[in-house]
Amino acid sequence: MKRSIFVIMMAILLVGLAACGTKESGEKAASGTENKQKEDFVFASSGLYPPFNYTENNKLVGFDVEIGTAIAEEMGMNPKPVTNPWQTIIAALQTDKFDAIIGSMAITDERLKEVNFTDPYYESGAQIFVSKDNDSIKNADDLKGKTIGVVVSSTFEENAKEYTDDVKTYDSDVTALQDLLVKGRLDAVITDRLVGMYAVNQNNLKIKQVGEPIYLDQMGIAIQKDDEELLKKVNEALKSIQENGTYGEISEKYFGEDISQK
Repeated sequence: MKRSIFVIMMAILLVGLAACGTKESGEKAASGTENKQKEDFVFASSGLYPPFNYTENNKLVGFDVEIGTAIAEEMGMNPKPVTNPWQTIIAALQTDKFDAIIGSMAITDERLKEVNFTDPYYESGAQIFVSKDNDSIKNADDLKGKTIGVVVSSTFEENAKEYTDDVKTYDSDVTALQDLLVKGRLDAVITDRLVGMYAVNQNNLKIKQVGEPIYLDQMGIAIQKDDEELLKKVNEALKSIQENGTYGEISEKYFGEDISQK
């Protein structure tokens, strides 16, 4: 009888230990799931295009960076902004270095052969800038035969070639605009109106914009051609941040207005 009681007690004890082990394992599994990092949304820009994307205190910041971050969070993903040279940025996207390009890339027919674009997230114009003491250039017609500075591999580079064979390319707009102040270096710079005005104000450059914008660009987020699922998700997230006011808040911070409404 005593032996039977002993056997029963041991069986109860073993069942209890097994239950505890199962519970503990379950708790660890749940904890592991909760602590699992969200999937990264890696998006790229040149990092040389203030106020849209640039480095400040060793950190990538700017309008594009904040828009990309808001889109990632809307999709429930972890935002991870990175930089890549502009002239190779599409090739890098095609080789899976990142998920998207959020770097104020103009939507063009040529680029659409290589990538897909989301709905436009803002529109801006190609603007002519000259030094303040330059009165010989008042509009696009005056650019014929002049020396024009542009960012390499930009839509502005192709546009400048319509007016002159003397086109100088730069890695950043700020460097190009600063060269307007070096005698004999450049006659004009063609760049985005918002970028140019920001550079003038931030760097106190003695330059000015002349004439109306030569043309308007619609900027989109570039996604790999075969990634229709991500394209749909990013478009939905972009629409959401525009509707819930997040986009407007970011835009007001950099431009004092909602540039998606321009």
